[in-house]
Amino acid sequence: MSQTLFRAMVVEETADHRYTSSIQSRAVSDLPKGEVLIKVHYSSLNYKDALSANGNKGVTRRYPHTPGIDAAGEVADSTSDDFAIGEPVLVTGYDLGMNTSGGLAEYIRVPASWVVRLPEGMTLKQSMIYGTAGFTAALSLLKLEESGITPQSGDILVTGASGGVGSLAVGILATAGYSVVAASGKAAAADLLTRMGAKEILGRSSVIDTSGKPLLRTRFAGAIDTVGGDILSFALRSVQYGGAVTCCGNVASPELHLTVYPFILRSISLFGIDSAECPMPLRKAVWERLAGDWHLSALDNLTTEITLEAVPEHFDAMLKGQHMGRCVVKFQP
Repeated sequence: MSQTLFRAMVVEETADHRYTSSIQSRAVSDLPKGEVLIKVHYSSLNYKDALSANGNKGVTRRYPHTPGIDAAGEVADSTSDDFAIGEPVLVTGYDLGMNTSGGLAEYIRVPASWVVRLPEGMTLKQSMIYGTAGFTAALSLLKLEESGITPQSGDILVTGASGGVGSLAVGILATAGYSVVAASGKAAAADLLTRMGAKEILGRSSVIDTSGKPLLRTRFAGAIDTVGGDILSFALRSVQYGGAVTCCGNVASPELHLTVYPFILRSISLFGIDSAECPMPLRKAVWERLAGDWHLSALDNLTTEITLEAVPEHFDAMLKGQHMGRCVVKFQP
């Protein structure tokens, strides 16, 4: 199959250090080494992909490059005994789409240790509606569960709720029986978040407090924060005694300004969530939860399906903070 041609989005750096993207024809032989060749049926768009496509060297060091940290499809060729030709599989995280040619292409080739067999009861498209965003949201809820926070503990705050991780976190929490308060800076997202299961929606100004107070009135049993900065500070200062907050993003700010008082006076726990290097046993267990008791019946409510040609305009919307929900790229009929 080495001479098989396929379409891929390719980002190139110009002589004056600008970055341009185009749809190009590539050969399977151009792909990096790996045990498993996958014919991609679906991919999805993430903020990290948009950064890669715009030349962020903290994400991608070398160009030309094909972004896409998510991909799902069928095994086209394999030198690993773990995967057979024709098996439905998915890949999220690791180095895919960062410095390894990614999922915004009709084929990827990756190490077998990156590949997850598609869970029973989940379609390839559904796996990409979840993608890294849903996987990260599920990891966050798992941390809250492990901290002893149950649906009976009280309200759970989700920040950046109109984004990919946030909207899926709202849905997964609601499906698991939690009472969800969604915070979003987009008034237009209210209907979507209500359909995903949020019982209350707060504007961005309601979750920012710059008073300098070391502690705020307790309101939440826990929080899933996707944005960082002052909003994460607000969440930590507003969670009740023994509560927990997860953090997985920094689109608002990578800085965190607060005192130690939430931790030493209220026994709050702060958990960092990283999906890229998640160990495979845990990775498989989380995907099984997403296919099982955490599976969302309303996935199509937050999904826009696009072609490869439409990807750049959606990246632009992401970087401008205008994107809502999940965007899935379809390759196969």
